[in-house]
Amino acid sequence: MCDREQLALMAANKLDRRRFGGALAATGGVAMLGACTVGSNGEAAGEASTAAIGSGGVLASEVAVPAPGGTIGGWFYRPSAGKHPAVIMWPDIAGVRPASKAMGERLAREGHAVIVPDPYWRDAGHATFADFADFAQNGGFDKVAPWRKRFSAATVAEDSAALVAWLDGQEAVDGDTPMGARGHCMTGSWPIHAVKASSRIRAAASMHGGGLVTDAPDSPHRQLIGAGVYHIAIAQNDDAKAPGEKTVLTDALKESGAAGTVEVYPADHGWTVPDSPAYDKAQAERAYATFLAMLRSLAKA
Repeated sequence: MCDREQLALMAANKLDRRRFGGALAATGGVAMLGACTVGSNGEAAGEASTAAIGSGGVLASEVAVPAPGGTIGGWFYRPSAGKHPAVIMWPDIAGVRPASKAMGERLAREGHAVIVPDPYWRDAGHATFADFADFAQNGGFDKVAPWRKRFSAATVAEDSAALVAWLDGQEAVDGDTPMGARGHCMTGSWPIHAVKASSRIRAAASMHGGGLVTDAPDSPHRQLIGAGVYHIAIAQNDDAKAPGEKTVLTDALKESGAAGTVEVYPADHGWTVPDSPAYDKAQAERAYATFLAMLRSLAKA
């Protein structure tokens, strides 16, 4: 799990913008967002004229999603024409920033309608950090600590339901194909809760997630259901700290009757996020390909 010790090491390594830019280039480019005005229906007003075109003919809009207690800010990426399977792509502890937007845009270029929601919408809102270097070097952990206290299985379920309802109201979304969800680090458990919360979400990918095995009744490993398809990707250094968790998760997956895999990757915590100092392109691509295969199998079902 991403903790103070890891962040101190990241800061000591002096993350810089050159590494950040190079990693983004490895993902296929940064998503370019236009200055859109959010309309009352939750999508950018005047979308046809204000939505930016990203690489590969992808439309990108800043959106507002109605939710219990407020509005979830987010960025919505989709191919410029047609209806497509939807995906919720939650960012890691550093929140929505160019790296996470690029990840959403890339998946949209694969033929999906992708929302990248702001996990901190109940507090400071989006654009809190420019990149992971900014988070690691400028007190990011302390800043988000009180915001994280608001998160629970119940809030993730509420947010998931709100995002699903909004996505199903978009013309670009194929309402007949199950949705997928992917989370990273702090949000690594969220796709598991999302599958439990909504029958529309069936593919869940947890990337180097924290808190997957706890003593709580609503621990993620107790939330796996037979209707889901899961890929639980564990970082090698997380596994070294808690080697028994992979066995607990594997057993829970079998007991649930769900399809899926639990795998320890030969990479460190944060390896799938392009502006993380632990980013490992080869292993990130392998995890991405696995998630893409999950989504495509649902589309064919």
